[in-house]
Amino acid sequence: MAANNRRMSGKKGAQVGSGGQRRRGLEGKGPTPPAEMRKGHKKNRIATAKAKQTARRPAPRGRGGKSSSELVVGRNPVVEALREGVPASTLYVQQFIDNDERVREALQLAAERGGINLMEAPRPELDRMTNGLNHQGLVLQVPPYEYAHPEDLAEAAYDEGEDPLIVALDGVTDPRNLGAVVRSVSAFGGHGVVVPERRAAGMTAGAWKTSAGTAARTPVARATNLTRALEAYKKAGIVIVGLAADGEHEIGELEALQGPVVIVVGSEGKGLSRLVGETCDFRVRIPMPGGAESLNAGVAAGIVLYEAARRRG
Repeated sequence: MAANNRRMSGKKGAQVGSGGQRRRGLEGKGPTPPAEMRKGHKKNRIATAKAKQTARRPAPRGRGGKSSSELVVGRNPVVEALREGVPASTLYVQQFIDNDERVREALQLAAERGGINLMEAPRPELDRMTNGLNHQGLVLQVPPYEYAHPEDLAEAAYDEGEDPLIVALDGVTDPRNLGAVVRSVSAFGGHGVVVPERRAAGMTAGAWKTSAGTAARTPVARATNLTRALEAYKKAGIVIVGLAADGEHEIGELEALQGPVVIVVGSEGKGLSRLVGETCDFRVRIPMPGGAESLNAGVAAGIVLYEAARRRG
């Protein structure tokens, strides 16, 4: 019996399994990441150095000023922003991220666009950057938008031998409406959009997406005080036309649209503010046989811009 025990003691006991790790190790890990994402690669070191240098460099100030940088957070929003051509400076990717289809597409789009730094960062760093939002391992940094000055829009039109056709937004706070107006201005040959500096939508990633790329060629100016900016336009011989549900003129009757004009569009709920309304040379209404009380800023601006383009054509 003792001999039998000795023989049994020489055998191996229960073995701990690999938990499937060996099998997973044999699975494919997707396409090789770009050089900028491979730690230790020369391009990765260059991209990291550029990103740090950009973060330290003070932003130049234009005549219209700059907005602050913005972060697009989450896999779907990042992919959509890259698809729509939203300007981007850096794509942050979480270390050891699950390499799914959206992550691969984001990396591919960023590499194809060029000029976008690819940075790998640990999850705690991305949590800190996004204030704890559900970033899903992808964060896209949108650089500050450089606004024009309201005077620049009129000067650019005259330089092209054209009468200025400008849209000013009064109290419009939805970036998607701003993007839609930018798109309409581009479609109908306008020369830019003016927005107030405070309590108004700015050129965010949402506005860029709604503009469908037209924001790249249609300037947006920011005015410290919209009423004073409109008064400056009037002194320069430009007619100010405000849209109002109770306007004295119908849009189809207004011959002023044939010349230099600024079309002022108010918010859907409140319309034009008192001071802005008093500054307008004409207050016009859009006939609505269907009985709707108002139109959103993007639709209203598109209708008036079409009428202006028709008269000028």
